[in-house]
Amino acid sequence: MAGWPALLADIRVALNITAADLGDAAFAERFAEQLDKHKLPASRFTLELTEQAMLASPDRAADQLATLRTLGCRIAVDDFGTGYSSLALLAQLPLDYLKIDSGFVRAMDASERDRIVVRAIAELARALGLGVIAEGVETEAQRAMLADLGVDYWQGFLGSDPVAGERLAALLS
Repeated sequence: MAGWPALLADIRVALNITAADLGDAAFAERFAEQLDKHKLPASRFTLELTEQAMLASPDRAADQLATLRTLGCRIAVDDFGTGYSSLALLAQLPLDYLKIDSGFVRAMDASERDRIVVRAIAELARALGLGVIAEGVETEAQRAMLADLGVDYWQGFLGSDPVAGERLAALLS
């Protein structure tokens, strides 16, 4: 990211973090050191963790996430709805987004129950002051349905295949 062209200077990048990362007392400090070393603002990063990563060590996860968020990173729970969610933990952790798993998105077309789950996740997120991101959006019909259900953001092949930084600059220009 440090070597990307100026056109990409405001692009936010999502990084997956693991239960082991959150369990490491020095993780947030080392992450901050890497940001300083490469002269990258923390505000360009959304750090994504799964429900399992949160549950492995909730107190340490809360401390690490609070430190990372204080740096300016945003925090997202990835694949929400596929693990063993703790709603109490959602209320305690410093989060910015819930990411709805692509399995719900794929099933929405044929399943009223999956649409209800997506709507409930979106309403829960809004009630907690969080944004909602849907993963795996492949069709305009899915995107429109998600918008109707209250989903704020989406990602998936409808927008683009995954691309390297160099190609991303070309797409944006």
